[in-house]
Amino acid sequence: MKNAQFKRRSIDNPYEVWKSTSGSHEWRVLKKYQLDDDKPYARWYCATMGPGTFGDYELGDEYVATIKAKGYKVEYLGSA
Repeated sequence: MKNAQFKRRSIDNPYEVWKSTSGSHEWRVLKKYQLDDDKPYARWYCATMGPGTFGDYELGDEYVATIKAKGYKVEYLGSA
């Protein structure tokens, strides 16, 4: 099965948007490396905004388990 979310998107057009339960962080999922997000070391390429980013986004890989443990999905924009 082909991973439809492997192609990297821009910050303005992410596959998904997640927010922390405290509201302090936002993750914009720009690329998913694997089909199964429940694997132990599954990761996403994200644009992350939080208190330490001073209103801007930082780009980098994040573990899926960390995002799911700290946040909830706000928006799903799909694989189109």
